[in-house]
Amino acid sequence: MEIVVKIARDQKIPIYPISTGHNWGYGSAAPAADDSVIVDLSRMNRVLEVDPVLGVVTLEPGVTQQQLRDYLDQHQLPFLVPVTGAGPTCSLLGNALERGYGITPHGDHFAAVMALRAVLPSGEIYQSAIAEAGGKDVDHAYKWGVGPYLDGIFTQSSLGIVTQMTLALARVPERVELFIFGLPEEADLESGVDAVRALRQSLGDGLGAINILNRLRVLSMIEPYPLEAAAQGKVIPGDMIEAMAKRRRLPYWFGVGALYGTKETVPAMRRRVKKTLGPRSKGLLFFSKSRLGLLQALMSLVPGTLGQVMQERLSTLDETLDILLGRPRETALKLAYWKSGGVPSARDPDEPLDPARDGCGIMWYAPLVPMTARSVRSYVDMITEICPKFGINPLITLTTISERCFDSTVPILFDLQTEGEQAQACYRALFEEGQRRGFLPYRMNLKSMGLYVDRENSVYWRTVERVKQALDPDQLISPGRYHRGVVPEAALNAAESEMDNE
Repeated sequence: MEIVVKIARDQKIPIYPISTGHNWGYGSAAPAADDSVIVDLSRMNRVLEVDPVLGVVTLEPGVTQQQLRDYLDQHQLPFLVPVTGAGPTCSLLGNALERGYGITPHGDHFAAVMALRAVLPSGEIYQSAIAEAGGKDVDHAYKWGVGPYLDGIFTQSSLGIVTQMTLALARVPERVELFIFGLPEEADLESGVDAVRALRQSLGDGLGAINILNRLRVLSMIEPYPLEAAAQGKVIPGDMIEAMAKRRRLPYWFGVGALYGTKETVPAMRRRVKKTLGPRSKGLLFFSKSRLGLLQALMSLVPGTLGQVMQERLSTLDETLDILLGRPRETALKLAYWKSGGVPSARDPDEPLDPARDGCGIMWYAPLVPMTARSVRSYVDMITEICPKFGINPLITLTTISERCFDSTVPILFDLQTEGEQAQACYRALFEEGQRRGFLPYRMNLKSMGLYVDRENSVYWRTVERVKQALDPDQLISPGRYHRGVVPEAALNAAESEMDNE
């Protein structure tokens, strides 16, 4: 990689590195600026080292969720892969650098990054001060190193090319249980949020992330899109949603979470979930892998529509439990195909899904929402009001990322050929109204980064520009990615003087 950077520097050619290019809904493999050469790192796909005692793995950018799962299984190593809903072919390193989240115990994926190695625009190799001093082993065991913490500048940035990363892995627990619950009415959301927050506060690391999904988001995973009944550019009519939800026996809000621990601790946590969530929800059920297998066998004996519906629901729960056990699945990725009419029928069943290849229009709006009933209600009202104005169905997921905050994901699904402009307009409207209400994204797609970085008189983005100018004055690596471009020093000083005078 040092040679690639040297050639690019000598020839003044901007380069845009990608891990696997499967950054679905945020830009995939597209560069942030025109006239950039894409550097595809997907064939740098070695698992370099696993320490089974300390539970850390060092890997390259092209290592996917499935590759690590296969490696761990092959070597009989008892660890969970930090999976996401993006599917088996996505890069672990790339997701961590985007500060992505999952629903296994190490849900904050950058928090699990212990060390990294990067090529700077100068061609020099960056690593921590402890690693440079010869402390490789302890560097892999201790995240923060010594001196200013600089590893973070390589996340959501354009300041270097990360070629190696060391991740802490969660061990396979003795016991894992999936639980589901329903909030039957739209108005039950507030009490559900209060219960989920109380559980996060009381159960700590034994409780995985909890997802709360509106019924339309669940339908997008299990029902075909009703193309014949939804006119182009219009959302699915409310009465049709009611009929689809009734057929599938769905509540207005559907929740799913997991308990991780020992045979002694999980039953105790289960009792706490029942006590806290039970009175505020309906249909609270717990499933282990063995119980799901038994129920699937029983439902296969039930004839008619009921048996079919229950088998489909149990199959979805089984795939969800696989994800909670650190086994990547395409369950959630099928969402990208919902409005486009479904997964191509001619696809080889062994060929992975690829929304970019298959022409799916998807863009993620992913704001952070304080975990209070009032904030969540304001946020949900905003989504359900704005999205339909642009012909976008309001699909909502709220995922706990702490005991204080949700990360929400709203997929803007659109036809690439005819609805691109209205999708962008919808995103802008959501961003601007969300900004007014205090809900701002933790991650941006390529076309929308300017909504953040083009703010006038921003001390933060001016600081980013200074760092970019110091490390990459020629705009060599990923120009336009989470920065405005290098501003001349005189202009920066003038802007600072103007702010001081104010």
